[in-house]
Amino acid sequence: MGHLVYLILAAVFSVTSTQFIPPYTEDCRKDMYPPNGPTFKGGVSWYTVDLDLHPSKRWAAVITDKKSDLVTMIQAIRDLADAFVPSGRLIELVDITLPLMADTLPKPFGDEIKGISTVSGIPLGEVVLFNIFYEVFTVCTSVVAEDNKGNLIHGRNLDFGLFMGWDAKNKSWIISEKLKPLVVNLDFKRNNQTVFKATNFAGYIGMLTGIKPQMFTLTMNERFSLDGGYVGILEWILGKRDGMWMSFLTRSVLENANSYEEAKTRLAQTKLLAPAYFILGGNQTGQGCIITRSRELSLDLLEIDLKLGRWYVLETNYDHWEEPLFLDDRRTPAMKCMNQTTQKNITLETMYNVLSTKPVLNKLTTYTTLMQVSEGKLESYIRDCPNPCMPW
Repeated sequence: MGHLVYLILAAVFSVTSTQFIPPYTEDCRKDMYPPNGPTFKGGVSWYTVDLDLHPSKRWAAVITDKKSDLVTMIQAIRDLADAFVPSGRLIELVDITLPLMADTLPKPFGDEIKGISTVSGIPLGEVVLFNIFYEVFTVCTSVVAEDNKGNLIHGRNLDFGLFMGWDAKNKSWIISEKLKPLVVNLDFKRNNQTVFKATNFAGYIGMLTGIKPQMFTLTMNERFSLDGGYVGILEWILGKRDGMWMSFLTRSVLENANSYEEAKTRLAQTKLLAPAYFILGGNQTGQGCIITRSRELSLDLLEIDLKLGRWYVLETNYDHWEEPLFLDDRRTPAMKCMNQTTQKNITLETMYNVLSTKPVLNKLTTYTTLMQVSEGKLESYIRDCPNPCMPW
């Protein structure tokens, strides 16, 4: 649905992409780090996910802490569903049909979702629905950059909630605001040793942002396509299950891949339920890329190439060889700020400045994550975008 609205909006405006600059576009921000002030809404707490536990038990500590926020989030989803289908039949369908879907998911994901439902008291179908949303409604900015000493730095803004209830009074997206209290940092351990770290939403078991310390960093952005995630989900429900859920694939790669090259191969070759961009950073010079995926194929691989002067790769939600939609051009201001920063001066701190510049920072931005693979560092911050600010 979000994609259709985009097309309608594009048709309404007669301005061309070369003429249009998004409103509230700022000069590149400076001195935003350490995070503070009106764009900083808070830090993110750490939790351990013990992979040695039975899948149904792994999320108990996180969900116990975040139960009230998760219940509030699910209620907001219910309210939105009732607004679309006032009879309440949509949620009734979710509660009857989607629980069956949990048994079709690959291990261990179905058992983890059932465990979250048990601990939270939220109906199983609604927990499944919460985990499906991200296959079709994520809008993000991700950057991998190499400094002049060969260190790889990976930053991302996770933007979510597009067209999911606009609060006119507070000038904010309802779902985006409900998600912010659910942002958590996760340390996945096996035999008491860190396997990978991630930033995520409590109750959501796929991975959108993560690091395998000393090996690679990984983020996922949605790729708009008529053959979108809703098509793959429908096929899954109808019994065609040869594709992988995007966020389950990223989690599997973070957990099981043991090198940048292995991660790149799996992300490029695994059949998916939805098109996607995978943004991958490694631990050696030149190891940074954007993998542009259809559901079936890898369409393009754009890599850091210092010989060509390409010291970073940057992805929003449009194919890099095409112009972004003029109503949603976060790419141009982000690249402008990266170029102004220069390779010599790129650090976690200056990456945060880039990700803090409107409209790269916008009303959909829930969190910003910074990762440095060589140090195994992942740090995340809940964000706000004070008015005036682009809705997306």
